[in-house]
Amino acid sequence: MTRHDTLMEGCRVLDLAEDGCCLAGKILGDMGADVIKIEPPGGSPTRNKGPFHKDIPDPERSLFWFATNLHKRGITLNLETAEGRAIFKRLVEASDIVIEGFAPGYMEGLGLGYRDLERVNPGVVMTSITPFGQSGPYAHYKGSDIVGVAMGGMQRLFGDPDRAPVRISQPEFFLFGGLHGALGSLMAFYHRAMSGEGQHVDVSCQQGIVLALMITSEIWDILHINYRGRAIEMMSIRPPDAPPLRLPLVWPCKDGYVLFMIGGGELGAARSSKNMVELANEHGYALELTDYDWIGSWDTRTMDQEQFDRVMNPIAEFMLTQTKMELFEAAARPDKEFRLAPMNTVKDVLEFPQFLHRGFFVQVEHPELGETLTYPGFPIKMWGPGQEPVAPYRVQRRAPLLGEHNSEVYEKRLGMSPEELVLLKNHGVI
Repeated sequence: MTRHDTLMEGCRVLDLAEDGCCLAGKILGDMGADVIKIEPPGGSPTRNKGPFHKDIPDPERSLFWFATNLHKRGITLNLETAEGRAIFKRLVEASDIVIEGFAPGYMEGLGLGYRDLERVNPGVVMTSITPFGQSGPYAHYKGSDIVGVAMGGMQRLFGDPDRAPVRISQPEFFLFGGLHGALGSLMAFYHRAMSGEGQHVDVSCQQGIVLALMITSEIWDILHINYRGRAIEMMSIRPPDAPPLRLPLVWPCKDGYVLFMIGGGELGAARSSKNMVELANEHGYALELTDYDWIGSWDTRTMDQEQFDRVMNPIAEFMLTQTKMELFEAAARPDKEFRLAPMNTVKDVLEFPQFLHRGFFVQVEHPELGETLTYPGFPIKMWGPGQEPVAPYRVQRRAPLLGEHNSEVYEKRLGMSPEELVLLKNHGVI
């Protein structure tokens, strides 16, 4: 079996994407692909997306840029010029994947659509990531994060029950597009390896959001009920004339919060809740629930809030005496095994022993900042037949500065002279 230093050794990617769609190229870079980030001469607008390193707004200090463009080399190129388009085609000749996020028809209008690039490189994979896809009545609509998560059905899930839905603060829409763009690119690249044929990968960010709706689609399909999250609570499926029942998911404890799913009525949920009560009993709490019938007495279709609170309050009182890790370690005991997880802060995540054991976090030097920053690594490890590591993860380089690799790419890959680069820069091509 041939061993490779990286999973995508030798794969060349041209990345024209913006915003969260940059994640597609970053994931391919995680796997070892050689990714060239192409920006307009004035710089990518994604460089202006915060937060910024030490809260200093600067195109070269965007933490979002750092995160989504890790591994990549960076060049500038103006595709609106004839010279720029000719140079781009030369780059495509020796590339495997092109990722772009322009409006449908834009690349075709420049003579750089998939059919155009296919003539330059018959095996090229072109991945187009757009809000609503390349076809359909909404294909040419513009989409922001709040528009996308709303129209994908995600926004309705979040917020307090007495308020209009809200979006979560971390932009999701284009990141889901970038994630599925990476997946589609990989599958098309594999298809090319098997058949020699390139493909045009059409990614809809909206459809990516729908795939993240979890049980809400199933609840509608089975019960015809539009599920709605209730902030830190879970909505119970109730008869139409019954008032809502507030079931907490997030429970305060001694040093923060834990996620705990209380319940009964079926064997798994009943066992979990019974084991939690047994733990509380060991500490002198929830003694009134020692003999509670979690199968026969628990029915969220008929329980009222007062009945539920009589069950919940003794458990909530006990949790306030325990730390997150004390509860988590108890939940993992073979004689307990209840459905609980600590709600880790960023500090907790960085210090979590499992991550440390697997070497998940990596250090990346930023010489221009005079600092080394901590990044999450790659969640996949691969082992050979003898348990030797296969293609271990490594950071190729930090995200590029504007035009940082112009000379390296244009001179070494395309054979241009320094004088040509000066002329191209003066003419606004690079």
